[in-house]
Amino acid sequence: MRTRHREHHKIASINWLRAAVLGANDGIVSTASLVLGIAATQASHSTVLLTALAGLVSGSMSMATGEYVSVSSQADTELAALDEERQELKHDDAGEHRELAAIYVRRGLQPALAQQVAQQLMAHDALGAHARISEITQARPLQAAFASACSFASGAALPLAVVAFAPAAVVSPCVAGAALLALAILGGLAAKTGGARVTTGVVRVTFWSALAMGATFGIGALFGVATG
Repeated sequence: MRTRHREHHKIASINWLRAAVLGANDGIVSTASLVLGIAATQASHSTVLLTALAGLVSGSMSMATGEYVSVSSQADTELAALDEERQELKHDDAGEHRELAAIYVRRGLQPALAQQVAQQLMAHDALGAHARISEITQARPLQAAFASACSFASGAALPLAVVAFAPAAVVSPCVAGAALLALAILGGLAAKTGGARVTTGVVRVTFWSALAMGATFGIGALFGVATG
């Protein structure tokens, strides 16, 4: 008995993976950098802990707000495109048929076959044939905002937990070490899932993250004033 062949391309996982990894990376790097900058000023342990918590909350809300606005704009654009297609189909059905057939000719079909394909697709769903916007690809602002907030918070929770449980005297190296380790794992996972080289993904994310944390720590050490 023949089994159905199901194709699975790694590119299909890129969108959700990119959003999740970027959110978690941002949470780790932003919060860890903030903690290191404040810790470098010789601030009290309670101040560093409060800073980590504030970084988690504010960062999550910022990510959610930015994603909501961005995806809402995308949704508005999609709706405008659908309305435009409806008007074109209403006033120039024959022209839209020729346009769709021409698209399939450019994709390699013979003109006669392209005409048949266009005719059948438009008979089934004229708007969908032109717009090519499905329920899966339609923008969902609230869903995107919630996912971004959660992914950022999941990353930011790591430096927050390290600050909460690590001895005050070694908070900075513990936060930096834990953050870089987690970022290396995320970078390798993202690269492997996307079909890229794991080593490249790990080196890239750890290098730039270490640079960001080092710069923030340096600024805190240079300009910071002990807060007691």
